[in-house]
Amino acid sequence: MNSNMTVTKRSGERENIDLDKIHRVITWAADGLANVSVSEVELRAHLQFYDGIPTEIIHETIIKAAADLISPDAPDYQFLAARLAIFHLRKKAFGQFEPPKLAEHVSKLVEMGKYDRHILEDYSLEELDLMDSYIDHWRDMTFSYAAVKQLEGKYLVQNRVTHEVYESAQFLYMLVAACLFSGYPRHNRLQYIKDFYDAVSTFKISLPTPIMSGVRTPTRQFSSCVLIECGDSLDSINATSSAIVKYVSQRAGIGINAGRIRALGSPIRGGEAFHTGCIPFFKHFQTAVKSCSQGGVRGGAATLFYPLWHLEVESLLVLKNNRGVEDNRIRHLDYGVQINKLMYQRLIKGENITLFSPSDVPGLYDAFFADQDEFERLYVKYEQDDTIRKRSLRAVELFSLMMQERASTGRIYIQNVDHCNTHSPFDPHVAPVRQSNLCLEIALPTKPLNDVNDANGEIALCTLSALNLGAIENLEEMEKLADLAVRALDNLLDYQDYPIPAARSASMNRRTLGIGVINFANYLAKHGVKYSDGSANALTHRTFEAFQYYLLKASMVLAKEKGACPLFNETTYAQGILPVDTYKRDLDKICSEPLHLDWEQLRADIKQYGLRNSTLSALMPSETSSQISNATNGIEPPRGLISVKASKDGQLKQVVPDYEKLKHKYELLWQMPSNDGYLQLVGIMQKFIDQSISANTNYDPSKYDSGKVPMQTLLKDLLTAYKLGVKTLYYHNTRDGASDRHDDLSVEKEDDGCAGGACKI
Repeated sequence: MNSNMTVTKRSGERENIDLDKIHRVITWAADGLANVSVSEVELRAHLQFYDGIPTEIIHETIIKAAADLISPDAPDYQFLAARLAIFHLRKKAFGQFEPPKLAEHVSKLVEMGKYDRHILEDYSLEELDLMDSYIDHWRDMTFSYAAVKQLEGKYLVQNRVTHEVYESAQFLYMLVAACLFSGYPRHNRLQYIKDFYDAVSTFKISLPTPIMSGVRTPTRQFSSCVLIECGDSLDSINATSSAIVKYVSQRAGIGINAGRIRALGSPIRGGEAFHTGCIPFFKHFQTAVKSCSQGGVRGGAATLFYPLWHLEVESLLVLKNNRGVEDNRIRHLDYGVQINKLMYQRLIKGENITLFSPSDVPGLYDAFFADQDEFERLYVKYEQDDTIRKRSLRAVELFSLMMQERASTGRIYIQNVDHCNTHSPFDPHVAPVRQSNLCLEIALPTKPLNDVNDANGEIALCTLSALNLGAIENLEEMEKLADLAVRALDNLLDYQDYPIPAARSASMNRRTLGIGVINFANYLAKHGVKYSDGSANALTHRTFEAFQYYLLKASMVLAKEKGACPLFNETTYAQGILPVDTYKRDLDKICSEPLHLDWEQLRADIKQYGLRNSTLSALMPSETSSQISNATNGIEPPRGLISVKASKDGQLKQVVPDYEKLKHKYELLWQMPSNDGYLQLVGIMQKFIDQSISANTNYDPSKYDSGKVPMQTLLKDLLTAYKLGVKTLYYHNTRDGASDRHDDLSVEKEDDGCAGGACKI
């Protein structure tokens, strides 16, 4: 290659290209990595150089050349590309590879308005210097390439217009820790900061997008999920819309419960007019959701919930369908359909389901969540009342329409509302759970707003994080991690701002947290067990028993120190009822593993001291933050040993963790013969998890003679999930046949369905 070729520096000056310097940087990045070739990266990059090429483009070309070489035979190129990308990022942020001192860095960014001024007010220079000594900047070198691109795209503080980056990852982790523990007493807060920094920077605890991108900045709203319930009045509908706009603009993913809205043709104002029905108001909510771009981090997204027995259900089920005209479709929302035991019984017995407008059947809508016996009594009574407007159709037809739409869009979600209330941390008679969120793992009480300042309404917020199962050596290690995660998230509740009174009062009174897991597939592979054959059932039982036990213990210890949450009396925990008391006994047929921890002592301690938090656990998809931690998504099996995610940053290849050691141990998604084994594991997890689980169903049409998944199979899986106590079902994934036929490789698009990561943590 011509060494007389020139480069254009940032200043606009030109100078001869320095190939030796490029060689030294690539050689440095390749140190200690297996099966990577410096000369191959150089050759690929040099082919794209041209006279006058800007230095910035040289860096990016070299990084891309390394990233393109990631393959099953040479997975370490993901670390070579990552190190080159870190080198480039640091040069952009600091003008050099070596990061500045923490105090100097914080002062500069506070002055620029990028960091929250309180950091300098809360911490002395001496404390900042101590924190600086805790930072290990070489941990940047453990990121994969996909992780660095996600950090750069979503998390690092930057100017999203000019693309200037202002920090590196270890500063992010340390300052999140400093902000979250700033309210702790001076004598012990630095120890908590160090421990929390170590846990997040070594990927043992994973943090959600709103915390990673927001904590340390002047914007203080970090709850991943916001649940808003709408009443059946114009005032409530307008208040709901206003609340949606406020929270979408602050990075949250939204769940909207609109099931109370009366059906088309209902009389209003004493018969003076006919009601326009649900669809115009659902469109109104869609406009609110799409009105803000969430600070350039992602577009707004929401899931809207309604009951299967709503009079308009046949029109509502097809709202996402590509057929039809704009007037009768609302395609930019996702939908959650609410079902209970009576609906399933009608299906199994070949009977009919009767549809009502909630406004015509007093007490029925509330009983649907709070009291299953009362719901059945009222439902049958109203079915027999000829004065009430209703429609009746075969249950199998209605369920088949729902499952057909779920299959064709992938986005008709299921909420089993009885399980959400009978196996719940909340007493359904005083605090029923009436909805979930857009990732279907939050199950919290809500009350409709009458206006946006209505403090009697209840907007539920959930603050998330996750433990990395692949990064723990034994279950006892969970105890300290659970304590750190609970303390950090509990502090966050007091640290953040609340734009709406109904959200503030609910958060302060209930103090709800949702801690989940990532890297479950890696964890199973390490233990030599599979999703599909029952071999993972006992391990999963032991793991999630320890997980929930240590979370509850951490919250009980915190209640001892700081007091129980004010509405602890509205939880079933206050009655001495634990998740291990209310699970579906059908699970005992598939898993006979006994309990190993002292639940009776924990029960006594909780009754004595209470809990600081009404909820502790929720299993979320964790798509983006799993990438940051170089982990597999949440509880999901990987689609391929290398996944190629098409994102706005181009194609990102990510290799499963511990590839060389475990490549033959992973069970991949499309190797699973059916959903049965996976649903059993979800049921076992749900035995312990106090909120819900983002659980998917997956289908490969090529396995069936007709090339089409039979409706009978879809309905069987739905009933299996219900029987095992599964509260919610999230995506319906269908194998498309083209992109992932090779077991080593799968191609998928980055999905913004969950607010591009609002709940994906």
